[in-house]
Amino acid sequence: MQLPQNIKCIIFDMDGVIIDSEEIHKKAYYETFDSIGVAVSDDLYKTLTGSSTINAFQKLVTHFNLDVDPEVLVLDKRKRYVNFFENDPTLHLVNGVEDLIKYLYDKGFTLVLASSSAMVNIDRVFNRFHLNQYFTAKISGADLTESKPHPEIFEKAAILGKTAKENCIVIEDSDNGVKAANDAGIFVIGYKNPMAEDQTLENADFIINNFKRLRKLI
Repeated sequence: MQLPQNIKCIIFDMDGVIIDSEEIHKKAYYETFDSIGVAVSDDLYKTLTGSSTINAFQKLVTHFNLDVDPEVLVLDKRKRYVNFFENDPTLHLVNGVEDLIKYLYDKGFTLVLASSSAMVNIDRVFNRFHLNQYFTAKISGADLTESKPHPEIFEKAAILGKTAKENCIVIEDSDNGVKAANDAGIFVIGYKNPMAEDQTLENADFIINNFKRLRKLI
């Protein structure tokens, strides 16, 4: 399949697309699960990937009928994530994504970040890896009414990018993110991150496993 004609705006997910942080998110989640004594299966965890943290914990509180405030769990998980983020020297950008970002920026594309992560985590990543200069806007799903797989985040990303949806593409690595883009009516490229092998990306319009290929297509 060919990419859409007249692309003007590229909307990036962050975790698993820009930064290889899925593993430390998973560690932080499972430490939090252990702290409240719930056993979360791989299949259940898979359904949480791509959702905002508050949405994930709201689902779990309902699923396990827990008498605990999801907001408290969000703060607990966030502290654990920050600890991993600040103390893991191996944490790195996804292979090839920095070159892709610079290439797209130099070609004049509008770049927008649309992530389910809290803005504090988005800023932490963008400041550490010096990415702010390339992006027109950043949007956090944690600040919205709905979470992926709801399309709200990508609908707002197109507005922030001041671009019609038919002239946008989304890059996602999660099934929830792909569904959100599908329902927003935006062409979505599924990035097969080796760290997220449980995500099928079967409903993506186009699937890639490296960003060098995408550079050749745009």
